[in-house]
Amino acid sequence: MRAFILWLAEQPGYRSRIRYSDAEYFRLSERDTRIAKAPQRRPIPTPQQIESVLGGMPTGTDLEKRNRALIALTWLTGIRDGALATLKVKHVNVIEGWVNQDPREVKTKNSKPQMTTFFPVGGSARQIVESWLGFLTCDRLWGLDDPLFPATLVEQGADHQFEAGGLAHRHWSNAGPIRTIFKEAFEAVGLPGFNPHSFRHALAMLGEHTCKTPEEFKAWSQNLGHEQVLTTFASYGEVSSHRQAEIIRGLGTPRAPTIELEDLARRVAEIVRSPADATPRVR
Repeated sequence: MRAFILWLAEQPGYRSRIRYSDAEYFRLSERDTRIAKAPQRRPIPTPQQIESVLGGMPTGTDLEKRNRALIALTWLTGIRDGALATLKVKHVNVIEGWVNQDPREVKTKNSKPQMTTFFPVGGSARQIVESWLGFLTCDRLWGLDDPLFPATLVEQGADHQFEAGGLAHRHWSNAGPIRTIFKEAFEAVGLPGFNPHSFRHALAMLGEHTCKTPEEFKAWSQNLGHEQVLTTFASYGEVSSHRQAEIIRGLGTPRAPTIELEDLARRVAEIVRSPADATPRVR
């Protein structure tokens, strides 16, 4: 609005009515700016909650199998919902455990190519994805260029009302239905309706507990599609209030420093100081 008023003050017919100083009314105070920029806590699913949802989802129909598999693949890879909606069968290799997000065919963020390796999340997610691919290619005889998660086929039922009729041989036009599937799956077991992007936050938190060295966390960060490891820390790595309290209380317990912790601090400092494309030294 401030920029618009500054522009309007230069236009014929408005110069006598609007002054440049009027634009200052749209400049927020320091207090309001801090309030506007204050981070909002996002609900993040735990690995146990995700596994509970996967274990409780029905699989009686083709659509139910699809819905469970797309949640499982999101947990394995942290893939964004736009890319999830445009994946083809050929883009996933469950034997070697990777997803090829080719921007020529997959809707990736900023059209960036990305090869994502399955995260070691444990549980049933990998087996669910493997079973889904086998179902598509062996039972339904779908080809490599067919959608991995096809849209819902809408048909006219016996009562002349439109209803879901199975899988359509086409991609979803947008990621809206995927978000609905996530929301309904979690709410069905009494949990908040988490969206696909919340899985990326869950994976970032899992990485903080799983990775033992800065190099490991750098690889974890790159697997999420982040060029800078600080992006993962700043945007996805917020410590929950419960965990924050545990850490602070634990700091009051005397403990001897270890070489591993000292090395970890040194390696983090090297990564922060190094350029984006530089690789920290291995010692």
